[in-house]
Formats: sequence, structure tokens, C-alpha cells
Amino acid sequence: MISFDPKDLSTGRLHGYLLSAVAPRPIAFASTVDVDGNPNLSPFSYFNVFSTNPPIMIFSPARRVRDNSVKHTLENVEATREVVINVVNYDIVQQMSLSSTEYPKGTNEFDKSGLTMLKSDKVKPFRVAESPVQFECKVNDIIKLGEEGGAGNLVICEVVKFHITEEVLDSNNIIIQEKLDLVARAGGDYYNRAKKGFFEIPKPLHKLGIGVDAMPDAIRNSMILTGNDLGMLGNISSLPSKKEVDDFIIEVGERYPNIKEMAHREKHKIAKNYLSYGDVTRAWKLLLS
Repeated sequence: MISFDPKDLSTGRLHGYLLSAVAPRPIAFASTVDVDGNPNLSPFSYFNVFSTNPPIMIFSPARRVRDNSVKHTLENVEATREVVINVVNYDIVQQMSLSSTEYPKGTNEFDKSGLTMLKSDKVKPFRVAESPVQFECKVNDIIKLGEEGGAGNLVICEVVKFHITEEVLDSNNIIIQEKLDLVARAGGDYYNRAKKGFFEIPKPLHKLGIGVDAMPDAIRNSMILTGNDLGMLGNISSLPSKKEVDDFIIEVGERYPNIKEMAHREKHKIAKNYLSYGDVTRAWKLLLS
């Protein structure tokens, strides 16, 4: 067995060990607003429920390791003392991942990830309409664990109202875990789907993804492409060039001779198949052909 003293490791290396070993972890998909009411949405896997009476949840927006800066979520909860914690199921995992991209302050991650803002009843931050369970919370306390990069900030939240979609409840209003289909975070690119085990999602680009809001209407409003599909498509820094699309049309000409004349619906079905293999670039070339 290899033993380590945390003080002998870089913060990044220690971070990797901790997150890979203590896994899977539930995800707090935290919705906040700043003092001017501008929405922000970001996921955190330093999260769990810690009390029933009163109902308390805690999540921790850590200081960034690379430059010791703090996240917009922390700034917002410090200013407004309110947050909505939305659970993440498999249906929205790609959109959740896209929302973790570090867009500039003032960017609405709901728009970027293609998720729907739903007005809350008791707090100002919006709920994620697509999330099967949403907790409206007041912030009771924020405990800073350090001042260096990687230090956590415990945001202690009291649930003041919560909402559960009927689709995951049985006749007695008890949650059916299989229908909830929660997703949790592990180390590296790994996630865990509660009923199917581990899978990978590449971390969002260091360059900013274009986001769902930058897509053509026909793609954004597709009846074929799911939220997860849109999340994958939105995590690309730039669209293929016209030459790249033209070369692709020649490449697949034998298989799809009428590709330029295909209806949107047909193209979206083929693009969805490319996405099922993680081939985002070909999916975009197909969609833009």
C-alpha cells in the first residue's frame, strides 16, 4: 500500500485523489441570482443532505485551484442568501455538464445549456424546470474553510419548499428511485448513473462552448434531439467551416446521396446516431450540410 501526506502533494494531485476515492457524489445543480437579479446556474459535487429537522443541505463552491478565484455562485449566495438546489438525472446530464463551463459573469447558463427557467415560490433564484426535484433554500450560513486555491466554502442551506415531478412518484407519493434515474459525480471524466453504473463525459472545453442559445432554431427546437444531445452539440468552441461541411458531404455522398435535400427531421435522426458514439464534429457537419 502506498501512503501519502497531503502536505507533500500539489493541490491538483490531492484534488484528483480525493474526488476519485470518495465517489460517486450527488450533484447540487445550484441556481442563484446576483443583486441585480441576473440568473446563474452551476453544478457542485461537494454536496449532500445533513439534517431532516430542520431540513438542511450543504454544498461547497471551492476556490479555483489555478488562480484562487471564487465562483459566481459563491458571490451570489453571499449577496442574496438564497439558492435553488436542483437534482440531476440522466436526462439532463449533458446540459448540466455544459453549464459548468466558466462563462463570463452575467452569462445566463440556463440559455447556454438550453434549460428552462421556472419561477420559484419562496426565493428569487429560478428552478430548473427539467429537473425532477427542486429545493428552494434560504442560506443560513457560509463557512469558509481556507483562503488558498482549493479551499471549500460550506453553504448551509435550509429547504423552505420543494417540488417533485409526478412522473417519479408512486400512488402513495413515494419517490421511485429507478424512475428518478439520478446521476452522481466521480473522478476525472467519470459520472455514475444510479441504475447503470459508470460512464464518461469529457470535461467542458477550456475554450467557451457556443451554447444551445447560439444554435439555429431548427436544431434548438428539434423534436428528435434531446436535451442531452443539445448539451453535447453546445460544447464545441466553433462550428465547422463551409469547406469542412462540403468535404463531409463528399465523404458520405455514397451513403447519403440526397443529404442536402433531407428534411430536418431526417438529418436530426442521423446526427443523433453520431452523437450516440460521441462524434460531435460529424453530427454538426451533418446538421449544417
